[in-house]
Amino acid sequence: MSTNSKLTPDPLVLFGQRLVQLRKQRGWSQEQLALECGMARSYLGGVERGKRNIALLNICKLADALSVSPAEMLKFRDDLAVNPK
Repeated sequence: MSTNSKLTPDPLVLFGQRLVQLRKQRGWSQEQLALECGMARSYLGGVERGKRNIALLNICKLADALSVSPAEMLKFRDDLAVNPK
């Protein structure tokens, strides 16, 4: 494996951090988001930790529940993996 891959932030982690950011902006717990989008809380926890490779359909469900566009969910910065906010 090349050393460059160690420097490239994992997009699953970046997406998970973006999801946490959007969820917290609404003041919701993981449980509340799970209820709003019809997903299991444990699955959402895995997504937020970057342990699940989320499908496009689920990104769309989350975006709808959070009242954002799917594109907005993918607006994450590479530096979030190093300095999450």
